Amino acid sequence: MDSASMDTSAKQKKTSNKKKVAIVGGGLVGALNTSFFAKRGFDVYLFESREDIRSAKVVKGRSINLALSHRGRQALKHIGIEEKIVSMGIPMNARMIHSLSGARSPIPYGKKGQYILSVGRTNLNKELLTAAEAFPNTKLNFDHKLLDWSPETGVMTFSGPDGAEREFQADLIVGCDGAFSTTRKQFLRRSRFDYSQTYIPHGYLELTMPPRNGDFAMEPNFLHIWPRNTFMMIALPNLDKTFTCTLFMPFEDFEKIRTGDEVINFFQRNFPDSIPLFGMDALKRDFFQLPAQAMVWVKCSPYHLLDRCVLMGDAAHAMVPFYGQGMNAGFEDCLVFSEIMDLYNEDFAAVLPEYTRVRVPDDQAMAELAMYNYIEMRAHVNTRYFLFRKYLDNTLHFFMPRTIVPLYTMITFTRTRYHEAVIQWQWQNKVITRGLWIFGTISILGVSYYYLQFCPKKPHLTALQQLWKQVIALKWLTK
Repeated sequence: MDSASMDTSAKQKKTSNKKKVAIVGGGLVGALNTSFFAKRGFDVYLFESREDIRSAKVVKGRSINLALSHRGRQALKHIGIEEKIVSMGIPMNARMIHSLSGARSPIPYGKKGQYILSVGRTNLNKELLTAAEAFPNTKLNFDHKLLDWSPETGVMTFSGPDGAEREFQADLIVGCDGAFSTTRKQFLRRSRFDYSQTYIPHGYLELTMPPRNGDFAMEPNFLHIWPRNTFMMIALPNLDKTFTCTLFMPFEDFEKIRTGDEVINFFQRNFPDSIPLFGMDALKRDFFQLPAQAMVWVKCSPYHLLDRCVLMGDAAHAMVPFYGQGMNAGFEDCLVFSEIMDLYNEDFAAVLPEYTRVRVPDDQAMAELAMYNYIEMRAHVNTRYFLFRKYLDNTLHFFMPRTIVPLYTMITFTRTRYHEAVIQWQWQNKVITRGLWIFGTISILGVSYYYLQFCPKKPHLTALQQLWKQVIALKWLTK
């Protein structure tokens, strides 16, 4: 056999040995993952239960705007589309806090030049699908609903566009099919699989703030927040100069608003500056277009089953949207899995358990932070102590950039592992608050000593008692 024939034979053998990867779910994480696996040379088959959103007249599903940050951008960079997606987003440099009086005050996210990007979910999903389809070793299958699959054989059963059942066998199944994952059902049939699903008592309702005189109705480069302690409204800018506004509120409060007049009364009490920006008639109409939607929190472990299946994105760790990390965490899942694939030479038997070991503590820490941030956004941003700590943390970070790093900076502008960021934050918080208490105590001691020793008129005892009460209050406040 000549050398040319041997080369051809070797290529055919290599092609025939290519492993098949099935991606279940054509949303953001599934579409991105298709490109990740295709880039490695696998034969990749994406299965999505819905129609192709790129040709759909009406796109069903969630439409909450997304905040793209460093982790997500690094994953997009890996497949070469970061700059394209960034060009489709709008930078948000800070939170813009709207007080009840209508006053606005910005709170920067980080240092100068650090920002997050407002991106539309649908357009991003379309771009990711198009990027995946550009690889010659991918096949996108729409209107294919997963019915069941076997962990032992990798045989999957789908209901196709015509309703007929079809089988497909994969070497690896990647479940990216959302919080109510069908792929995950096989995990639930096995022992030692931990799973919890929790609905929070708050829902969300989306409204659109139209352009005003052909331009944005508010400053575009901010994430606008109307914090009202037990509920809040936020607004993110869109390329068409609209804002997507989302009202987060307990369901029981939504249920109290039943008429257009009650909508206006509610907004006049809580968001009066927004009414002329929405338009009174539009607000009355749009508020009842759809009912308030629920938000679910999903935690599970492990993320893999045998050496045949792995869960990523919301299928593994659905979280509430208040830290803007749901999509970024899902995108980072793809990146972390790829990095582990490099370490273990694409050996699924070694890669999958290592992925679970590495990723579960990070995603669960992030899910906890997302709930914490809801309280911060709707209530803490109204307090002077919150603003003081933001200023203090940023100042300390400026002088000690490696020792003190604000939590938001670690989460949003670095790839510090989520659970390690939480540990670092807790340590920093303990050190800073203890330092504040010690400084306050020393200051009050000094003031007390000065007045008692050098002032001809001794201060009334109750004045010194009040000072000490403030120190004690500071100690409890900063715990």
